[in-house]
Amino acid sequence: MGNALRFLYGHCCNPTTTTGGDNGSLGPHGVSTATVGLSALAHDIFQFEITSQVPDGLSKHVVSSKKAQANWYRKLAEAWREAKPPPKTAEEAARLVIQTLKRHKKADVEGLLAFYGLPLPHALVELSAGVPTSLPQGVKFELLTLPVDAKAVADGDTVTIYVSTAEPRESSCVPREVQTAAVQRSQARSQKNYEKADALHKQIIDSGYRVINLQNNEEVLARKYRIRLRGIDAPESKMPYGKEAKEELAKLVQGKCLRVLVYDQDRYGRSVGDIYSNGIFVQEMMLKKGLAWHYSAYDQRPEFARWENEARGKRVGLWASSNPEKPWEWRKDKRDGR
Repeated sequence: MGNALRFLYGHCCNPTTTTGGDNGSLGPHGVSTATVGLSALAHDIFQFEITSQVPDGLSKHVVSSKKAQANWYRKLAEAWREAKPPPKTAEEAARLVIQTLKRHKKADVEGLLAFYGLPLPHALVELSAGVPTSLPQGVKFELLTLPVDAKAVADGDTVTIYVSTAEPRESSCVPREVQTAAVQRSQARSQKNYEKADALHKQIIDSGYRVINLQNNEEVLARKYRIRLRGIDAPESKMPYGKEAKEELAKLVQGKCLRVLVYDQDRYGRSVGDIYSNGIFVQEMMLKKGLAWHYSAYDQRPEFARWENEARGKRVGLWASSNPEKPWEWRKDKRDGR
């Protein structure tokens, strides 16, 4: 099943583990109530791969037979293996279950989700925008990123990404001094001269690049880009829902290899673009969850206005307030010293 499930099995699903505030009571999966959900599903898929047994108690939540249940877990195990990266949040796990079992009975799918405490279909944001099959008009270039670190998310509409210099667009424009520093750094590390290696890496970073160590211990020279999400404006960090917007964006991009379509560059040197994460259009999710405004002064896409209006109508996120302050007005007031 792979390292992701083994990690969850060993660290999240240990029956002897309790979490702060939990009294140690265990659910049907042998885990504390604080970890039922994503980790419990991972635990049971991992166990099914070993034993071919479905979890006890599941039959109380679904209508189909044990034989049918075993078929579900075989499909889920395959879908989990193919997911890159595998689900890391309850919402992602719920979407994987729903997509994998979409041809099965609604009562079974909802019962399985309920068994794990995962969001039911009606609780998930319905997404309408797919990933473009060709570059839309106005796109200057496309970026395919390395996995994104959660710390790279500055706020609800800005993220720092890195692109491997092995990508065709990048390979021809790496400054010679950066290439030389990367080679010298590798040599210094092989000689265990870490002080020299760190100094060389600082030179690389100061030039807008970084050497990134991937999970397989492969080192990749990558170029840094700061991306401003096109067409939305999220609350600033010190505004109401600023923290929630940042956390939601981090959840959407953390650990993912993103597809970024760049249209422009703003006055701060950031690339302005659309971001797609595991087939999800990030701006659509932010708008529908009520964690960003449609920035209509710079983007007139009608679907953005529609998605914002959907969130307004449901009074979700920042729209729980009757008159939330607009981020661009908040910034202007700060500049004017009000």
